Amino acid sequence: MNLNVNWKKLQNGSDIRGVAMKGIPGEEVNLTNDVAETLGKAFAHWLNQTLGKTYLTVGVGMDSRLTGPSLKEAFTKGLTSVGVNVYDCGIASTPAMFMTTVDQDFAIDAGVMLTASHLPFNRNGLKFFTNKGGADKSDITEILSLAAQDGLKPLKEELGTVKMIDYISNYSNSLVNAIRSGVMFGVNNQLPLKGLKVIVDAGNGAGGFFADKVLSQLGADVTGSQFLDPDGNFPNHVPNPEDKEAMDSICEAVKREKADLGIIFDTDVDRSAIVDNQGNPINRNELIALISAVILEEHPGSTVVTDSITSDGLAWFIKDHLKGKHQRFKRGYKNVINESIRLNEEGEDSWLAIETSGHAALKENYFLDDGAFLVAKLLIKLANLRLENKNLSQLIDVLPRPIESKEYRVGIETEEFGLYGKQIIADIEHQLNNGWEAVSDNYEGIRVNCNSIDEDGWFLVRLSLHDPVIPINIESNVAGGVDKIAIRLKEFLKKYEQLNIDVFI
Repeated sequence: MNLNVNWKKLQNGSDIRGVAMKGIPGEEVNLTNDVAETLGKAFAHWLNQTLGKTYLTVGVGMDSRLTGPSLKEAFTKGLTSVGVNVYDCGIASTPAMFMTTVDQDFAIDAGVMLTASHLPFNRNGLKFFTNKGGADKSDITEILSLAAQDGLKPLKEELGTVKMIDYISNYSNSLVNAIRSGVMFGVNNQLPLKGLKVIVDAGNGAGGFFADKVLSQLGADVTGSQFLDPDGNFPNHVPNPEDKEAMDSICEAVKREKADLGIIFDTDVDRSAIVDNQGNPINRNELIALISAVILEEHPGSTVVTDSITSDGLAWFIKDHLKGKHQRFKRGYKNVINESIRLNEEGEDSWLAIETSGHAALKENYFLDDGAFLVAKLLIKLANLRLENKNLSQLIDVLPRPIESKEYRVGIETEEFGLYGKQIIADIEHQLNNGWEAVSDNYEGIRVNCNSIDEDGWFLVRLSLHDPVIPINIESNVAGGVDKIAIRLKEFLKKYEQLNIDVFI
C-alpha cells in the first residue's frame, strides 16, 4: 500500500494524532483507514522487534469518537494481516487498555487505544502500551518510520484472529475491589459508598461505565449523573476537566442534585477532576493538593512531582503543610511520570506524578495516568472520612489560592520557532529588574517571582511542547496584579517582530 502521507506530522509527543474526518474548515484529513491499517502493520513489526516475539496478541479499544469503529477495524486488519491475534475491547478507556497487558487472565503483549483525548470531534489518534508502560516519544518515531516503509511483510504465514471481549467490565471490577479493600473497619465493605450520592459527568466520552459498573456496585446513588452515553459529536460539552464550560456543568449538577461528590472525566478517562458537596470544583492545583494529602499521609516525606505551572501556594502546601517534597518538572504527562520513576530508581521515594491538566500517575498503579484510579483513591478517603464526619474538601482548607491567574498563548510566526522562542527566554533571563527575580529550581523555560506590592506573584514563560507558541502563565496574590505583570511582559516582547502579542491587554 503506497500512501502519500507525511508520517512525521502524525506524531504528537508519545501519541499519534491526526484529522480523521472532515468537518472543520482548513483541516485536511490525514488519519484515514488506509493509514490506520498501515499503522497496524508497523506497530506489529515494532512490537516484534521490541519484544523479540513472532506470536503476538494485541488488545485494541476505542473511545466514543465517530471515526473510532472504522479506524479500529482498519488498524485491526493491519495487525491480523501480518499474523497478530487481536482482542477487540470495543469502547474502553486508555488506562484499561494498559491494564490488558498486566492482567493475568489474558496473555496480551500490547494494548492500543484509539483516542484523541479532549480534541475536537474530527480528530482521532492512537496510544500504545506494553507491560512496561506507555510508548515514549522515540517509540512513536520508530513506529512511524516503519509505517513509511512500503510493503511490510507478514510476521508469520497464517492470518491473525479477532476475538471480542468486554474488558471494561474486568477493569471496573478491579476498581471495585480496590475501593472495597481500601475502606476502614466500621464501613460496610461490600457497599462502602452506601448513603452517598455521587454523580458522574462523562461528557459523552468513554467514562460513563464508572457510574453503573463501579459506583452502583459499591452502593452509591448515581441518579443525576449526566452525559454517560458515548456520543462522538460531544453534544453537551467538551469532555475535559480543564474546560470551564464542562466544570460549570458538573458543578451545577452537584448543586442541583444535592450530591455528596461530582466526578468528571475526559474522553478516554486518563484524566479526571471532582466537585465537592458545595458545588466547588476541585481540579488543577486543588486536585494536586488533595491527592497529595492522601498520598503523603500514606507515604510521609515522599516526593510529589508536578509539571512546571503549579502555583507557589501548592508548593507551600506540599512542603510546609504536608511535610513532603515537591519537584516541579517539565510540562507533558510523560515527562512528569518519567521524572518520578527516575527519582525512585535513584533511591528517592516518589509515589505521585501529576500534571495540572489532571494526568495523575501513582506508583502503586504502575505509574499509569489513570483518571478512574485517581477517583478511586479519593473515594476510599471519602468513605473513611465519613467515620469522622469530615469531607474531602477539608483536607485542602489551608491551601493558599491566588487572587488571579491567567494563561496567555503568544504565537511565534516563523518556521524556526524553536530557536526563536529559546532566544526570547534567554533574553528575559538576562534583563530581569525592578523586583523580578528568576527562580533557580526550574526545569522548563524561565519562572520569575514578581516581588513588588502591586504585582505579588509569578510568571512562567516556556515553549509549547509541539506548537509554535510561547505559553505564559501568570498568577498574582493581589487584585489587578496579573494585568500589571502582563503589561510589563508585553512591553518587553513587543520588540520581537515574529511574535503575535495581540493576546495581551
